[in-house]
Amino acid sequence: MKTGVIDLSILQVGFAMLLLGMAGLLSVFMQLGLERRIAWGALRMVLQLSAAGLLLQVVFELRQPIAVAGLVLMMTLIAGHAASRRSRFRYPRMFLDAFIAMMLGSWSVGIFLLLVVVQATPWWLPQYAIPLLGMILGNSLDGVALGLDRLTETLRRDRHLVEMKLSLGATRWEAVRSIVQEAVRTGMTPVLNSMTVIGLVSIPGMMTGQILAGADPVVAVKYQIVIMVVIASAVSIGTMSVCFLGYRRIFNKFHQFNPRLLQP
Repeated sequence: MKTGVIDLSILQVGFAMLLLGMAGLLSVFMQLGLERRIAWGALRMVLQLSAAGLLLQVVFELRQPIAVAGLVLMMTLIAGHAASRRSRFRYPRMFLDAFIAMMLGSWSVGIFLLLVVVQATPWWLPQYAIPLLGMILGNSLDGVALGLDRLTETLRRDRHLVEMKLSLGATRWEAVRSIVQEAVRTGMTPVLNSMTVIGLVSIPGMMTGQILAGADPVVAVKYQIVIMVVIASAVSIGTMSVCFLGYRRIFNKFHQFNPRLLQP
């Protein structure tokens, strides 16, 4: 099979951007008011991807574990910040909880993937570590953000029910167990839905990239199976961790509920 990637010129990328321009024109025509958001989103996307490409090139050339660790740490911090910002209600130290959850979920399964499954030499090789951990972090971000949003919204909405359970002698965990369970289910729903239709409705990004690069489709399928299993594991760990940490922030050690900590 012929290998290699067809390089795209700036002109060819510009042709693709015309499609986004059509979306902006449709927004103007239908008076949706989205044209500024489309333009701003496109500008941010281009700048962020260009900066990421330059940074990755430097890290790939350095081939130093400290550079890889620094970049992964920066990615995790940004992911934790983004996850905590998507919730409609916030509580003190929400960013810290999101960061810890992202780190627990993504780093644990990511290191296992690199050491046990991929077995690259060295295991922290940036060409493998950064793209794989990036995919894991990106999907974990969605799960953690959805779980946090559902947890805080439900605690705020059902605060009287929680207080009633506490008044009847329930512990803080007994009072919020069903709320935490529902929040975890919400966070895991997108990745579980993806797993049920992958290969039938969509060909995911990693598999598509490998096929475009000339890899054997069977090899691409094996990599995609591995990455989907790892992503599902990371999302489950991250979502459970952030929901567990989050509900404990709203209670004190005497099992007293403080819904005033949840602010819009």
